[in-house]
Amino acid sequence: MIRKPGDLPSPTKNPDCPAGVPGMEPSLTTYQAVLLPTTEADDIEVCAAMTIVVCNSCRLPDDPLLDPRPGSSLAAAVIAKAAGTGITVKQVGCLGNCKRGLSAAVLRDGCWSYVFGELTPDSAPDLIAGARLFATSTDGFMPFRARPESLRRGLIARIPSFANLKDLP
Repeated sequence: MIRKPGDLPSPTKNPDCPAGVPGMEPSLTTYQAVLLPTTEADDIEVCAAMTIVVCNSCRLPDDPLLDPRPGSSLAAAVIAKAAGTGITVKQVGCLGNCKRGLSAAVLRDGCWSYVFGELTPDSAPDLIAGARLFATSTDGFMPFRARPESLRRGLIARIPSFANLKDLP
């Protein structure tokens, strides 16, 4: 897949961007192709770098008394969908995103992390698809346009890793 205008830039420098022009600094980047694993074993190895964190205490805004909690149902569904993929799934008691419904985070070591809200108990396939997409990204970002709709619409935050902060002023 080739990135399109509007997708997040990769971390490689674009030599065609002139220095000193606002919005065209050399730190702007070119779009890169995403390399997909060639075998199932490659896919599992690539996905092993991925962790999905699901809030198991999340409730639905329109039905807060539902039991079991929808966050717990989402966590169980993500765990089931992740079986055999190499993706690690963790549950936490609260991601602090209560006003935006069910929440989960997708993490990759050394890369930006993503927090999503407005998920449903049926969002497990989207979280797995997003994690696989992120795992195969060569630039450390989850491509926006290729994400499932729920992950495009439900993005809450993108958080840099400590490694990404080293180069910032």
